Amino acid sequence: MRQAIVFPVLLLACATGFAKKSDINIWHGIKSMRGEIVQMEIFEPVNPNGTAVIICPGGSYFHLDVLGEGYTAARYFSSKGVRAFVLWYRVAKNNYHYPSQMQDVQRAIQIVRENADEYHIDKNKVGLIGFSAGGHLVTWAAAFGERSNELEKIGIKTSVSLRPDFVIPVYPVVSMQDDICHRKSRWGLLKGHLSQEKKDLFSMEKQIPDNMPPTYLVACKDDPVVKYENSVRLSEALAAKNIDYKFTLYDWGGHGFAMRNTKFMKTFHWNDDLYKWMESHGLMGEKNQEATD
Repeated sequence: MRQAIVFPVLLLACATGFAKKSDINIWHGIKSMRGEIVQMEIFEPVNPNGTAVIICPGGSYFHLDVLGEGYTAARYFSSKGVRAFVLWYRVAKNNYHYPSQMQDVQRAIQIVRENADEYHIDKNKVGLIGFSAGGHLVTWAAAFGERSNELEKIGIKTSVSLRPDFVIPVYPVVSMQDDICHRKSRWGLLKGHLSQEKKDLFSMEKQIPDNMPPTYLVACKDDPVVKYENSVRLSEALAAKNIDYKFTLYDWGGHGFAMRNTKFMKTFHWNDDLYKWMESHGLMGEKNQEATD
């Protein structure tokens, strides 16, 4: 089943209030992927600072919450000088499971890095942010970027690294273990009956490498969708490997707050803390010294 997407470009521009430069089909021109349509929307930053972030919305690996999680994040990052790329990766609703999602995110990283000059970015400042199931996807991409090249398996060769330079999982699905997994996301990604070996392979708390990129992790204790213990286990795994990371755990906020103007955002302004973390890692540039919003 092929994934067809139609974007109301004019309506989007009016609704979001920020400039979108272009859309691309990441599989255009790839013979082995002929007929596949996976859009990546590219948003122009206000004052470019050389950093890029690829945004992976959530949706249980079944659908994509592009409006609530993709565009709100794109609006925020572009206002701070970061070029934002919203990735419409393939999902189970359209009968796509692993490895489709992994192929999509690695292809997105490849395109962004190979076109760094055109996008006016530093190819060594390319990161990922993912929400919910998208949080699992970006964590996987960070953990396996140098261990599993899904593009080579479909005949694509590249000289650029597929490992992101930083990763931001937000209320992420992390584990595929029976006690805390989000079962719909597990089915959406892997489908069917799973061996313990496969559950372990896709449980990110068991797969953190020594060279995991800097990680900013966010979750809430009252999350009714994805148990916050997912994030706790990931933070413990990052700490065990002495990875550069920050874990911010809030008492309340639920699930799906993304960067929307919710009560949670108005109370905690979690994106301000994220901004400061990115700034401390040299990702916000000289033109963006103050966190606002």
